[in-house]
Amino acid sequence: MKVSLGINTGFAINRFPEPDDWVGIVADELGLDTVQFTADLLNPFLPEDIVAREVDTIRGLCEKKGVRVQTTFTSQFTRVNHLMHPNLDVQRVWVTWFKKFFRVSRDLGADGAGSHFGIMSVRDNADAATREKRINQAVDAWRELSEYGAQIGLKYLLFEPMSIPREVAETIPATEDILRRCEKNFAIPMRACLDVDHGDLQSTDPRDTDPHAWIRAFGTESPCIHIKQSLRDKGGHYPFTAKYNEQGKIVPQEILATMRESGIENCTLLLEISHRERWPSDYTVVSDLKESVEFWRPAVEAANKIN
Repeated sequence: MKVSLGINTGFAINRFPEPDDWVGIVADELGLDTVQFTADLLNPFLPEDIVAREVDTIRGLCEKKGVRVQTTFTSQFTRVNHLMHPNLDVQRVWVTWFKKFFRVSRDLGADGAGSHFGIMSVRDNADAATREKRINQAVDAWRELSEYGAQIGLKYLLFEPMSIPREVAETIPATEDILRRCEKNFAIPMRACLDVDHGDLQSTDPRDTDPHAWIRAFGTESPCIHIKQSLRDKGGHYPFTAKYNEQGKIVPQEILATMRESGIENCTLLLEISHRERWPSDYTVVSDLKESVEFWRPAVEAANKIN
């Protein structure tokens, strides 16, 4: 098993928007070489000339610092209904948006790009027939996007299993269903981006809130896994600092052991840690990330030495 330690760039949104700032933090302060780039740092809705210049800048800085954009993903400000939007005209705008985002992803050197599968309105989710219609609507859109992704050279698409039915893939069976639906006529594979803190707290099956069960079920389908410290209430994207590690259930050695037992051959663990725009958390972002990296690094290095 080969495991890489990387970071989702959500930490940088509205704090470190300049590429030299966030790339420097990743490479120089955290000592990481792999990122999952988030759309909120360079939204494809911006004029094409600005996007092109920013892509060139980011790519150049990453090459200089030895940082690889492995995957790309939506983030806080793009956590919207998009491919399950009830207004089909709006939904088509988002299909176009994803194609632009895929071009950015390709130009940054990413292998895959993705998002949550889609989010339903409360009204749509409450009606079984409409819910099924929205899921099929999203499957059709992702199929179209798989064709476009294949044309421009992406290797796979990604979706993230979530934590409530309205956001889809909230349980292990629901995630199996989405993956099954995406097997038919997809030009490139749909893969899962697991998250150790996701899963439906209302589920009667304890597996659905057990990160180890999720890894056993989908580890070989997941090129990357979001990691953050997970508490009983699943209330936030907590860092791996002493304060939260005392309360949390995510233990690096245990996660890595489950990954190995599950038959994973190659996977990137991506720190996906968010801080509130409040005192003092807004001022501890980089120090918390450093502590989180140092919490994980020895375990990852040890795991990679096991034959």
